[in-house]
Amino acid sequence: MGVLSNLQPKNVFEYFEQLCSVPHGSHNTKIISDLLVNFAKEHNLKYRQDELNNVVIFKDATPGYENAPAYIIQGHMDMVCAQTPDCTKDMSKEGLDLVTDGKWVWADKTSLGGDDCIAVACAMAILADDTLKHPALEVVITVDEEVGMDGAFGLDCSDLKAKRLLNLDSEEDGVFTVSCAGGCRFDGFIPTKLTEIPEGYLVAKIKAFDFLGGHSGCDIVDGRLSASYVLGQFLYFASTHNEGMLLVSAEGGQFDNVICTKAEAVIAAPADAINPINSMSLRYREKIKEELAGIDPNAELQFELIGKPEEGMKAYNLAKTQKILSCWSKYDYGVKKMLPDFDGIPQTSQNMGIMKADEEGFKFGISVRSAIKAEKQELIEKNTEITKAAGGTVSLHGDYPSWPYQKVSEFRDLASKVYADVTGKVPGMAATHGGLECGLFIEKIPGLDAISCGPDLKDIHSPRERLDVTSTEKLYKFVCKLLEESK
Repeated sequence: MGVLSNLQPKNVFEYFEQLCSVPHGSHNTKIISDLLVNFAKEHNLKYRQDELNNVVIFKDATPGYENAPAYIIQGHMDMVCAQTPDCTKDMSKEGLDLVTDGKWVWADKTSLGGDDCIAVACAMAILADDTLKHPALEVVITVDEEVGMDGAFGLDCSDLKAKRLLNLDSEEDGVFTVSCAGGCRFDGFIPTKLTEIPEGYLVAKIKAFDFLGGHSGCDIVDGRLSASYVLGQFLYFASTHNEGMLLVSAEGGQFDNVICTKAEAVIAAPADAINPINSMSLRYREKIKEELAGIDPNAELQFELIGKPEEGMKAYNLAKTQKILSCWSKYDYGVKKMLPDFDGIPQTSQNMGIMKADEEGFKFGISVRSAIKAEKQELIEKNTEITKAAGGTVSLHGDYPSWPYQKVSEFRDLASKVYADVTGKVPGMAATHGGLECGLFIEKIPGLDAISCGPDLKDIHSPRERLDVTSTEKLYKFVCKLLEESK
């Protein structure tokens, strides 16, 4: 028996456990894609799998539903692979260790990938159940949504006929997402070379760690800070007050769309500057503690003296150190503007999710988001100006469109009615600052109408991620009833 075998809906959680048994991080989707193909073959369903590993599965309408509006049911198969510092699992090769208390499902010491394999599991359960009444179904499962929506960008939609898109990639029970921000990944690189550390210098490590982190679209509005941002601000401040401080190396973050939880840098400085830098770090720590009280109370900044440089240890020269730290401190972080039409939703934000300084130079990846195309472009241009002023180069990836709110929608009205009938609660309508693939599909398929919904998922993209069981059952019942009522 599986770990989730006693949960309802039984078929949904059985498929979810099957999906979680294989690795499926972004850019590592061949195994899970083939699993979906084998599922389609076992159920005699028409399917196609493209060279990116996207999978589309078709199921004909049940008798009496041949003329009902067809549906696209859509989600993505990749997950963000996050794990605790003491986790030894190789998530590129191993599945997850699922845990449940009957109310929540999570994975031991890793992210769960409920975002978005719960959508895939729901779709599989619907496709496998020949007792359900439904219109023609086109189940679209994309790859690499978490790293720029590469699968949706590359998907051929010419054989998709449906004009109703039910996206199952939202994380709040009882809320329909009806609009989302656009975004892109901004990658920068400032080349440099390491040189010998001068005589009389000492080396120290500065760490920002135990930050709460989270999703840069969903959680950045809470005021959570990035460890990489805090480290960069401190290093620049310290360098301007301690002449001769050099950057040896730095690293933080794994994904551009995740708020960085830990970052560290190694610096070299004249021996008489080490104590002042340590004192500054203590004062800066208190400043951060005060700012984040009640928001991120465990966040830490720590100075650790290493001592004399090891033989062969090198650093950036003074001019390059100052230039890179100045640039690092200038890149915007956080919410820049809030949406006027939806309470509590950012309109524009920026997050440096990846940062590394090594022997080649300073590399970083920034997630730029905005519901307003011009504001997104403004941030991109500012980042470009900062980077090029330091002699760097830039590139953009996964530039996806926003999904504008559609004021009149027969599909949304029907979905709202059915949800109220099933749950006794009228669903809320919301925009999200997180990216959804709906905007891309709306661009590709003229006349497409869309809503996004999902169960309660908490702390996605982190080892604290957990999926609510009751809301998953509610979601599945709603989707099945919606299809039945679409006749």
